[in-house]
Amino acid sequence: MAINKNHEFEDLNGVKCAVVEKNASQQRVDFLQSLLELNGFTVVVVPSPPPKAAPTPKPAEGEAAVPEPSTPNPTPSTFTVGVTDVRFNVTNALMGRMLKTKDGHIVTVDYWQQKETVSNDTIPYFSKDEYIHSWK
Repeated sequence: MAINKNHEFEDLNGVKCAVVEKNASQQRVDFLQSLLELNGFTVVVVPSPPPKAAPTPKPAEGEAAVPEPSTPNPTPSTFTVGVTDVRFNVTNALMGRMLKTKDGHIVTVDYWQQKETVSNDTIPYFSKDEYIHSWK
């Protein structure tokens, strides 16, 4: 059981895993899987459980029950991504600068969130203008 929401564990395909991200799209899964495997982690991806449906209302007295249309099992649209190293924590990995891109740069928060296509690790995250506070 996780101590907080930042470090969750789950059994994915029968393997105890540290959860990296839940409800990830296929594009996001591809990005995370390639990045994490490049850094030496064994990645486990499983379909996310479908959202819980609201219970169908009971028909009023005298009304016939309408059968629900049967829908085929749709392909999952979101996935849960985990790594088999249960010590892995996304926040610690990013702030501790432990992950690297395929060209050898440190993975930044913006690169992890796919806001940047290239990891610009020459300026530390705490030196960017948006993070600097005036102390004077």
